[in-house]
Formats: sequence, structure tokens, C-alpha cells
Amino acid sequence: MVHAETILVDGQEHAVKLGVFLSNSKSRRAKLTADKLQSLASLGLEWAATEGAA
Repeated sequence: MVHAETILVDGQEHAVKLGVFLSNSKSRRAKLTADKLQSLASLGLEWAATEGAA
């Protein structure tokens, strides 16, 4: 089962797969702002709450 959300960007619909979003966010966490990391951590993502997580 794939969970995907449809978002509207510049008037065009795009499907965003949750698993891909989470994987990309985790691999790029060093580049995320503190606010974004805090938001992800508040959703229960432990890697976002742990500074320097591998």
C-alpha cells in the first residue's frame, strides 16, 4: 500500500508519496531548518529530534 497526497504547485497537481518524502527528508536532514526538524520531531520522527543522528 502506497500513501500519496496530491498537492497543487503552480496550478498543477502532483502526487507526493509519503515514503519518498520521509526518505528524502532524512537523507537531507543536515540541510533542513531547525523549524522543519522540530515539526518532523513533533510528528514522532526520532531522527529529526536527535542532533547528529546517523
